[in-house]
Amino acid sequence: MSTIKAYRRKLDLLGRVDLSHGAGGRAMAQLIAEIFHKALDNDWLRRGNDQSVFEVGAGRMAMTTDAFVVSPLFFPGGDIGSLAVHGTVNDIAMSGAQPLYLSASFIIEEGFSLADLARIAESMGAAARETGVPVITGDTKVVERGKADGVFISTAGVGVVPDGLDLSGDKARAGDIVLISGSIGDHGVAIMSKRENLEFDCEIRSDSAALHGLVANMVAAAGASLRLMRDPTRGGLAATLNEIAQQSRVGFRLDDAAIPVKPEVAAACELLGLDPLNVANEGKLVAVAAPEAASAILDAMRAHPLGRDSAIIGTAVEDERRFVQLKSSFGGSRIVDWLAGEQLPRIC
Repeated sequence: MSTIKAYRRKLDLLGRVDLSHGAGGRAMAQLIAEIFHKALDNDWLRRGNDQSVFEVGAGRMAMTTDAFVVSPLFFPGGDIGSLAVHGTVNDIAMSGAQPLYLSASFIIEEGFSLADLARIAESMGAAARETGVPVITGDTKVVERGKADGVFISTAGVGVVPDGLDLSGDKARAGDIVLISGSIGDHGVAIMSKRENLEFDCEIRSDSAALHGLVANMVAAAGASLRLMRDPTRGGLAATLNEIAQQSRVGFRLDDAAIPVKPEVAAACELLGLDPLNVANEGKLVAVAAPEAASAILDAMRAHPLGRDSAIIGTAVEDERRFVQLKSSFGGSRIVDWLAGEQLPRIC
C-alpha cells in the first residue's frame, strides 16, 4: 500500500472533525501537523509561527483576498482546494504581477470527514507546488455542525508588479481590442452538472487553472500596450465586460461567432436555460489592448498551453450609455446585460 493510501486509510479510521480540532489544544495541533503541514509543506510553514516573514524584489506590490464556498466541494477538473489556489493566483496575475505567496484560512464544519479534508489539502498543496506559489501561512477554525456546509476557504495573495506596467479597469479606450484566452462557460457548467447529477455524452470539466504563466507571455509581448486583464469568474464574460465598460466609460461590441464555446458546453447551456456569456470561468482571462498590439498579443497567448484557443472577440467603442452589444451571425445585435440575480450560486 502506498504511503498516501495508508495515510488516507488512517484518516478514515480517525473519522471526522470535531470541535476539539479548533480549540487550540493537542487535537488542533495534530490536525494542522498531519493534514495541513503534510500537504502544504514548505520552509515557512515548518517554522510554526503565526506569521511568515519573506523578502520581495524591487517594484510595486499587488495584494488580493478571496473566499471559496463552492458546492459541491469536488467536481470534474478540480476541487475547492485547487480552486482556491488558482483563483487567488489569477486575481494577482490580472494586474500583470508575478504572484509570490498565499495564505489560507479554513472554516471547517464539525463532523466533516478527515479523509476529505486531507484530500482537499493535498490538492491545494499540489496546485501550489505546480504554480510555484506556496501557501506560507494560514489558520484553522471549527464551527458547529450545520454552520459551514463542510468547509469554506479564505485566501490572500501577494505579488510584485513589473516596473512600467499599470493595468486597470478604467484604462480601456475606444478602438481597443478585446481578447479572450479560450472557451467560456466550462467551470460553471461542470459545477452545475455535478450538483444536479446531470450526465452528458462528453464529460464537461472545469477549466480551473493558474494563469500567471500566460500573463507573463502577454506582458513580455505587449507591455504597456496592454490596458487591462480580468478573469471572468462569477457572472462570466457578460458581467466582466459590463464592469469594465462602467469603469472606463466606453461600450463594447462583440462578435458572437468569434467567442469560443465548446459544443458540449453550448448544448448543456441550452438544456439548462443558461447563456454561456453569463457562466463562470476559472481558467480564462479577458484582455483589452491597443489595436496595434493585437497580433503580437494573440500570438503570445496562443503560444501558451492555456491560450491555444485565444481569440479576438470585439472592440471598445465610444458609447455614453456604456452598453455591451453582441452581433450575431445573422447580422442582428442584442444588448448583453448584467445578470439581474444569481444564476449559479456557490460557483467558486
